[in-house]
Formats: sequence, C-alpha cells, structure tokens
Amino acid sequence: MPRRPRIDLPGIAQHVVQRGNDRQPCFFDGIDYVRYLQDLREIVRREQCAVHAYVLMTNHVHLLMTPSASGQIGRVMQALGRRYVRYINEHYRRTGTLWEGRYKSCPVADDRYLLQCQRYIELNPLRARMVADPADYRWSSHRHNAIGEPDPLIHPHPAWRALGSDLDSRRQAWRALVMETIAPAETEAIRLHLQRQHLYAPDRFRRAIEAQLGRATGPAKLGRPRKRVSPINP
Repeated sequence: MPRRPRIDLPGIAQHVVQRGNDRQPCFFDGIDYVRYLQDLREIVRREQCAVHAYVLMTNHVHLLMTPSASGQIGRVMQALGRRYVRYINEHYRRTGTLWEGRYKSCPVADDRYLLQCQRYIELNPLRARMVADPADYRWSSHRHNAIGEPDPLIHPHPAWRALGSDLDSRRQAWRALVMETIAPAETEAIRLHLQRQHLYAPDRFRRAIEAQLGRATGPAKLGRPRKRVSPINP
C-alpha cells in the first residue's frame, strides 16, 4: 500500500517528532545534544526553515518548524538524521540504525493551536518527571522563549510575538501560558493528530487547505481549543 503523502505547505508550521529505534536512546552524553543542535542549526539555515520550538528527550525529539517552501522539512530531517547517525556511529564505534523509521509530522494551522503544540513540546520534560520546572531542562527552547536565554536556533513564530508588545511581556505571558499546561483532551488530540499525521486546525482552516490540496487532511470536526486549561496532574 503506498504511503499517504504528507501535508506539506509553505508557511504552515509542522510539529515533527523522531524517535529512537525501538524507543532506545538517541542521546548518550551532553555532547550529543550539543552536536544535534549544531547540525540542526546549520541545516535549517541552509534550507531557510524556521525553528520555533524544540525539545531533545533521551529517546526522541520534538520540533516545531515552518518551511518557506514545499519539501524543506523532509530535506531537513533527512540531512539531519543521516549526519547525526554518522556522528553517533563514529563516536561510539557502533553500527546500524538509530532512528525508528520515518519521522512523523503534523501541520498546525491557527495561532492558538500552534501555541498549544509549542507548549506541549516544551512541557515534555515536566510530563516525564525529569524536572519540576521546564526552565530547569537544558535541552529545550523553553529557556529561550520563557526567560530569554540566548538560542540562535530559535525564530519566534508570529503567534508567540503577538503575546505582548515587547520581549519581557511576551516571555511573561509565555511562562504563564506554559504553566497552565494542557487539558487531557487537548493533549490526546495533539498526540492523535501527530500519530496519524493529520492537520491540526479548526474546521474552517481544514476546509480551506483541503480545497487547496484536493484531498482530505484528517477527521472532521475539530473545535477550537478551550482558552483556559486545567492544572497538570502529578
């Protein structure tokens, strides 16, 4: 059965995840995280693809990126995957694959949906009980987006910039939004759309993009997320 074509449109952000093979680690030491981010920064600069958020977990990676042209995300992930696997195999004197098949991607339309995905990404270490505060996790965009730690990889999405009139107010608003966390139903919706690689967007956006592509982009109907969300469960 042929693979379902990805929904790949310029200017539409994509939530991307790539997992280690058989859920095994893909980072073994601090230098590995540094190398991955260096490679990612070089490749997205070459491809002119904007990274808005990321988190590097022990056995998987989440990225939120907006391509400026069709095919960019695929080229970024292919080049990054090959380069990083080559580094790992040479550095640790190992052979074989590192990643679990193809990466998964979910296009995200609508600013509120995008901010929910960005928040979901940056809360991964907290959900995994690796830290008590997402700002305590080093390998994430949260330290840049929430407290202003320099990170040359990050290009804020217009939805994040709209949170305030200046950097301080945006960071304060982002910290508050992140700590509200995501309601269980919304968390499940993000995971389901990513797993099925469906467009994550309100129904009106979905209809417009389906008309542009000439095919279905996922299940109908998805309502707007709730503005307020419940606290995270321990």
